[in-house]
Amino acid sequence: MHDASGCNSTYNTHDEPRWYDMPSMVFISALAEVDAILGDDAKLIDDICRAAEELRPRFIAIAGTPIPMMMGTDFGGVAHLIEQRTGIPTFGFATNGMNSYNKGATMALAAVARRFCPPDSEVKRDAAAGDAISVNLLGVTPLDFSVTGNVEAMQKSFADAGFRVNSCWAMGDSWERLISAGKADVNVVVSSCGIGLAEVLREKYRIPAVTGIPVGEAAQKELFADIRAAAESGRDIDISAPDAAGASFVVIGEPVQSASIARALRRDLGIESVSVISPLDFPDEDMIFARLKNAGTVIADPLYRPAVPAGCRFIELPHEGYSGRTFRDRIPLIMGEHFNDWMKKEMSL
Repeated sequence: MHDASGCNSTYNTHDEPRWYDMPSMVFISALAEVDAILGDDAKLIDDICRAAEELRPRFIAIAGTPIPMMMGTDFGGVAHLIEQRTGIPTFGFATNGMNSYNKGATMALAAVARRFCPPDSEVKRDAAAGDAISVNLLGVTPLDFSVTGNVEAMQKSFADAGFRVNSCWAMGDSWERLISAGKADVNVVVSSCGIGLAEVLREKYRIPAVTGIPVGEAAQKELFADIRAAAESGRDIDISAPDAAGASFVVIGEPVQSASIARALRRDLGIESVSVISPLDFPDEDMIFARLKNAGTVIADPLYRPAVPAGCRFIELPHEGYSGRTFRDRIPLIMGEHFNDWMKKEMSL
């Protein structure tokens, strides 16, 4: 991370909760004021090359923050020089801290697949897999799913429905399984972070994509039917998120998760007047507040509680991309029938 010293704890303990249980190789360039003024890229390059020679990582990724943006740092050029010196594949991401987290995650996942997944001609399909449809789960990030059991519950939902999870990008899976993504029949985009990755895998392997997560007992069956249809037709299938204007039941949050929850509310609980607001698409808070005026029930991260009108029922659904680790111990299991149990409990309050 090309950033000032002292920020490393944010990237590790807030953005990457797995840091507590596994080794981390996230480093800060300790950008000082004199470096910002003089633009000393040589210092950054030398430091990274020294660390790389000692640790020998599989690849190197350099990401930006607001100060390098103001300096005009050429991340692509810096990455090229480092790769020339070390012989290690190196990525340069001109992130700047001014966009939502999903933009940087999208860039990173897509870049890894583009660089490391082999061409279609070198992929050997697993003939022993039988008739089971294999899927790649794309956009499985700790900011979207945390470390509270929803990733494992999601994989179990697919397995119980007769699907084979070929790879999970990118939590709880090995490098070898990730780069074997070309073996899958269908890409399942489970968060907006996986959209760019799905495009790369379609381009490389002509794998169709289905968007959604298995939330709700009836709604997940609809998702599974979409996956089977995509495997047969080769066509993409997306979830349509209803507009938020005038709905009595509003879901605020990450686009794919929120659209999946909206479908589960309709299919499993019979709530027809439900719609979605994604703050990633509506950066203007006043616009969000205006769309909540007629809401009777809101599902959202706890930080949105002050935004709901008086008398509105508020159902907490913490999301680490919004409130970090603050409410992690209150994240419920929402995959499959767990969603039904959780909603029935919340709606009875």
